[in-house]
Amino acid sequence: MSGDRPTLPPVRLNSEAELARDALAAPLLTRAVRLARWAGPGTRVGAGGELVDEQLPAAAAELGLGADEDGAALASEAWRLAVDTGLVDIVDAEDGQDAEDAEDGEDGESGEDAEGGAAPGENLALITSGSPQEILALWLDGLETVHADAIAPQFDDFADLVGDDGEIDFGKLEWDPEAEAEFLDGVLGNLYLLTVTETGAQDAPVPLPALAASMIVPDDMGEPTDDVLEQVSEAMMRLDDQFSLLEPIGLVEYHPVDEALMAEEAEYAEGQGGPERPVDDEDVSRYGMVRLTPLGLYGIRARMLDAGVDAPAVGELADKDAGALLDALVNFPEGAARAETVLWLGGREPAAAAKELLSAARGVDRGAPLRRLHCQQALSLVADDAAEHEVREVLDDAQLGGLARVWLAERGAADVPAPPESMIFWLAIDTLAAQLDADGEVEELQGLVEGLTGQHSGFFEAAWRVEHPATAEVLEAMGQLHPDRKAAKDARKAAFKARSRA
Repeated sequence: MSGDRPTLPPVRLNSEAELARDALAAPLLTRAVRLARWAGPGTRVGAGGELVDEQLPAAAAELGLGADEDGAALASEAWRLAVDTGLVDIVDAEDGQDAEDAEDGEDGESGEDAEGGAAPGENLALITSGSPQEILALWLDGLETVHADAIAPQFDDFADLVGDDGEIDFGKLEWDPEAEAEFLDGVLGNLYLLTVTETGAQDAPVPLPALAASMIVPDDMGEPTDDVLEQVSEAMMRLDDQFSLLEPIGLVEYHPVDEALMAEEAEYAEGQGGPERPVDDEDVSRYGMVRLTPLGLYGIRARMLDAGVDAPAVGELADKDAGALLDALVNFPEGAARAETVLWLGGREPAAAAKELLSAARGVDRGAPLRRLHCQQALSLVADDAAEHEVREVLDDAQLGGLARVWLAERGAADVPAPPESMIFWLAIDTLAAQLDADGEVEELQGLVEGLTGQHSGFFEAAWRVEHPATAEVLEAMGQLHPDRKAAKDARKAAFKARSRA
């Protein structure tokens, strides 16, 4: 009976304040801020805003990386982030205009030779005085810069790209930026799915080979071919570089591929004539392990939302009405549904919340049974008995009277009237319809079916007469689920009668 479900379970994010603190602590953003504060009139930049080579040692020294062989490269990356996020403004040395607008220098100099200056940008003030939302917006801009770097082509010799006419021939790169972005986004999406589970975020890191294989090995492929394994290996090495770039912005925690292991792989393949080497548990971590950070969860979800993907987050419904809550909970796993409901109830008086939930639970549309199930579950979380009056008001309601009696009985309330037989059978059909829509486990559904038929003699003779939109469909499902052949046959006969009556 169930319809399509969203592919992404709701994520439980840290508070914006916690995420903003994580963003400010990201090593790459920290370095970008330090260079933005260091920048001044004497800072020399190229036409594209990049630090000239002569400035890189000073920038590296400012970051405490003067003795690091990669110091200049790290300083260059941090500077680019500072420029792209507005932490630094690039100005022409002569007239203060943006260097990017100065395509030609003085006396016919080309833009490539022109130099400009730099100054702290407007966004630098956000680091100390910005709201969490503003800091996260700045961090997301930085993530876009790093993402662009991660999908950029890699080459060893720039001269190899220069054609006979002296111009750069990008065709020699064999680089498709859209395909590269799609692949990396697919990997990050799979990592997000592996992290956001029905029980909450998982802390266990994911092996890099598993991520690479998730994008390359077809789902219906049994034993991967040598060609596919080679593609997975190539993808792993590309991802190794990409995750190494994404880690400093705080998106992931990454344990890189062990280079010594790859050398062992090559020696084994050469000696054995095959690409595979036996892998033990220790080897798995040597192939690279990656984990999304809480900030990474926020960042990937933000990119998904920008791309039009429905990526819900727990807590988004706290200020919505009960109808929106119950409609959304239809697609939530149990743990997330409970967390969302607790947050929703927390902002309301128990009596008012109960009244709103009961009103929203009414209906004869296809989704109504599951809404009533979530309504019943929400009512079970009401903190005290202040909602009893509102619940008693619906005791005579054909759709809500059954769940109202269940709630009162669970609270040990006195003077709960016995339900009429028609309400008993209507509630049975409604409950089964909801459970079928919720994609319950077969064993649980079978137990529910056996329990209902065991409690009521002549269940099917009475059930087919129930005025419920799902009666025939529920009885047909009971015929498939009931382990007793005679009872299953009776259920199918009842379903036929219900359809004939309709």
